[in-house]
Amino acid sequence: MDLKRLYYFSQLAKTGNFTKAADQLGIAQSALSTSIKKLEQQLELKLINRTERQMSLTAEGQVLLRHTKIILEDVEQAEKELQELKGLTSGAINFGAPAMLASYYLPDALEQFKKSYPGIQINVHEAGTATLAQMLVNGELDLALIRGDREHEQIRHTLLAQDQIAACVPTNHEFAARSHITLEEFCQQPLVLFKNGYFLRETINTYCQQNKVQPNIHFETNLPELLKSMVRRKIGIGTCLPILVANDPQLKAIPFDPPIPLQLGIGWKSSHYLSTAAKAFVSFLQGTLRDQQHD
Repeated sequence: MDLKRLYYFSQLAKTGNFTKAADQLGIAQSALSTSIKKLEQQLELKLINRTERQMSLTAEGQVLLRHTKIILEDVEQAEKELQELKGLTSGAINFGAPAMLASYYLPDALEQFKKSYPGIQINVHEAGTATLAQMLVNGELDLALIRGDREHEQIRHTLLAQDQIAACVPTNHEFAARSHITLEEFCQQPLVLFKNGYFLRETINTYCQQNKVQPNIHFETNLPELLKSMVRRKIGIGTCLPILVANDPQLKAIPFDPPIPLQLGIGWKSSHYLSTAAKAFVSFLQGTLRDQQHD
């Protein structure tokens, strides 16, 4: 089977639409349609149910898609291993990180890594930790910052840093003079929270579900600076890592009691080849975050 046709087939299955798939592939829709027809002719099987408005995979198409994903992943891993023979002079790392962690933890590590390996391209993808873990499993990322306190049968990880989740409040809020607050007290306030899928939201969701509490959410975002702005404007209080507000004179981080620890790890798919470039990047992150915690 032709690898290009399999790749086209996988993109079509992913989008569910000939026009969208052709646009993403950068080819004409007629070329995509011809490629799929030739694949069907080669296999002597119908792979696609075609209608005017949408397409779907046949049962045979579903079987081929399952194998196609494995084949394309194997080809990608082979290319990475062969790239290693050229040394760390070129290549790319697809790296995932939540927006807050990317903004506050990564700049130093990224700068140092690029100085040491200027030929290695780092493509940063922003999403919540739950989404990033799934992207690793799907083979969309080489590395990602994920929760280090959770085991996943398809992901290996190494611990990078430990911190505590805190409440983010204005300095003139009633909680600002407290040494700590409870989650019960927190959830009784108007809230500005990160969106579902982000680790700073997961603890709140779990507490509310276990205690049958309906949180009073006034605003949701995945942008750290916007969350801080909403808290300053007294729209509500939120959650944060202390580093997020360390240099902000208008905001304060108040620890929870009992404490809510965060273990930050960097993960990769256990069945994937971890390139020398990726290993070097993991080492840079470990060193940089360790130094930051000791400052």
